[in-house]
Amino acid sequence: MKTTKEHDAKMANMKFAAVYPHYVAKVEKKGRTLEELHEVIAWLTGFDKSDLQRLIENQVTFEQFFTEATINPNASLITGSICGYRIEEIETPLTKQVRYLDKLVDELAKGRKMEKILRSE
Repeated sequence: MKTTKEHDAKMANMKFAAVYPHYVAKVEKKGRTLEELHEVIAWLTGFDKSDLQRLIENQVTFEQFFTEATINPNASLITGSICGYRIEEIETPLTKQVRYLDKLVDELAKGRKMEKILRSE
């Protein structure tokens, strides 16, 4: 699925620090914990809690965030729809990575078991 250049630029320039509180609120509202959120983010990106704090303080964009990340080799197992897009059909790597993160947070908030969220083939 082709995304527009404008959409991809919007994803790239969005600040992680602006979106992170929404992730926290979404999962906590559904009874999940901040620690579970951090576990999901760490699985996808390799970032620990101190890395996240530094990235938030530095107001990094998603482009910077994912440039520093070490994407989990099983991330390609994340499929399905999020925000009207089928993840596996998104062609722009950065946009796909942002949607991977969105999908994992969504699954966590929906109560999916952690072992299912953290795909291992």
